[in-house]
Amino acid sequence: MIQSFKMAMKSILSNKLRSFLTMLGIIIGVMALVVLVSIANGATSSVTNSISSLGSNLLTVTVSDDKGVPLRQSTLEEWAETDGIGEIAPYAQASVTGKYGTTSDTVTVYGTTAAYADIQELTVDLGRYIKTTDVENNSYVCVISKAAATELIGYEDCVGQVLSLNGMKFTVVGVLQDNDTSLTSVFRSNSLVAYIPYTTLMRLSSDVSSNITSFYVSAEEGGTMDEAETAVTALLMDRFEQDDDAFDVNSQDALESTTGSITSVLELLLGGIAGISLIVGGIGIMNIMLVTVTERTKEIGIRKAVGAGRGVILRQFLVEAIMICMLGCIMGIVLSWIILQLISVVASSLSVTFSLDGGVVLIAVGFCFFIGIVFGLYPANKAAKMKPIDALHYGG
Repeated sequence: MIQSFKMAMKSILSNKLRSFLTMLGIIIGVMALVVLVSIANGATSSVTNSISSLGSNLLTVTVSDDKGVPLRQSTLEEWAETDGIGEIAPYAQASVTGKYGTTSDTVTVYGTTAAYADIQELTVDLGRYIKTTDVENNSYVCVISKAAATELIGYEDCVGQVLSLNGMKFTVVGVLQDNDTSLTSVFRSNSLVAYIPYTTLMRLSSDVSSNITSFYVSAEEGGTMDEAETAVTALLMDRFEQDDDAFDVNSQDALESTTGSITSVLELLLGGIAGISLIVGGIGIMNIMLVTVTERTKEIGIRKAVGAGRGVILRQFLVEAIMICMLGCIMGIVLSWIILQLISVVASSLSVTFSLDGGVVLIAVGFCFFIGIVFGLYPANKAAKMKPIDALHYGG
């Protein structure tokens, strides 16, 4: 076996350019496999981490059929006392015209309760958030985003100012901080948004009634989201005649699962494309090995004449094919690492890192070894089956 390795290395080094060009298909295939799949893994990890950090401690519940027993605020308050459930906050939204002085613009208004701020992890920068008494008294107060404060009123410190929403006067009691820890808040951070008591939104918009169709739920302190989801689902099933089509309970885990499924398919697709590149490289290796066998026909005849058996010749050329594959694989892995480092530097501003995936490297090494055997076996077998007398008389 050692002799076969030495002869294979000697043959490869004696035709450096041809050997490199033969390896090139394998190098490109390995680079495609490792780089593309590692990039997909890095992007998947980044997206998953972002989703996990953006409002993961909440459930979104939507009721599509209340079966004649609609949910009320009092119902949610009772449910909030259930084991496994932390806080519950109904919400509804409407698009209205906000006006301050001569400035007006479209404002998205969310009607909710005091618990909403805790569930969505909202932070008030100036003033306060909506209180339970505001909901009970149908108070005309609002908490606005910084964007709404600066674009409508003209400055952030606007607590106490009166803002018109669809012609109704609302007193600004708070201004929110820009929030990047809640998925919902991220989408609203640069928007004109106002939060008002749910009961007040019922007066502001005819589309909103006391029948609650959407609400958020958080897990109780020390509990898990699975426990909260189980508790909420049980309450909804009991209320809506055991009909799970009457409502939807969604969590960020479902979003993460969906994202993971999509990226897994993407990884398989990219891996398949790279695998085709490796197969093409293997065909190139088989082609050059057939040429090598033809060029070394007389050498094969001499070796057989002095006693080399069929297995020795087969092993000699098979080892050479495998070595070409593995050398190409090593070069491809090294170049892949360099490329991923460069990509990480370029993408550093996006807070995404791309690293060499150990699992993908092992797959690449195993696949290249397999390709070396598959595409080297035919030329090696052809050489091994040559008759000594025919090989010695070969005039090529």
